[in-house]
Amino acid sequence: MRSFSLQATISNCSNNYGPRQHVEKFIPRQITNVIDGQRPKLYGEGLNVRDWIHADDHSSAVLRIVEAGRIGETYLIGADGEKNNLEVLRLILQAMGQPANAFDHVVDRPGHDLRYAIDSTKLRTELGWQPSFPDFERGIVATIDWYRANEAWWRPQKAATEAKYREQGQ
Repeated sequence: MRSFSLQATISNCSNNYGPRQHVEKFIPRQITNVIDGQRPKLYGEGLNVRDWIHADDHSSAVLRIVEAGRIGETYLIGADGEKNNLEVLRLILQAMGQPANAFDHVVDRPGHDLRYAIDSTKLRTELGWQPSFPDFERGIVATIDWYRANEAWWRPQKAATEAKYREQGQ
């Protein structure tokens, strides 16, 4: 930025979830598997921790940075939504009326990071941003509702994605 006098801010974000996320991603894949009557698959023991943020909150944070962020600063975008994949999957199953153990473990991916964490204190204190979905469970329920109501949007992607995973033995 300094070399070329570029006026910019930088943002880094935690894992997003919400409407219109591609079905290859963890949360939509689990939701669409349950909708299709298939048992979701969990990599390894499911202890990989992610800091989850609803996509609407990510967007509102970026807008706030554009409107009020200081040039040359970096802002971390997160919603204090740290949960491991097992917790997330069990929450999805519960919200969809399934038993908490209605999933299969599969071999973990090579190099699967154990934890992603974001500290969004600077964004919150300097720019006054707050997430609209601080309650992860409420955000998951809204996401499930969206996938249930929009099968025509995700179903073509689902078929291609699952075919790819089958080729890879997943």
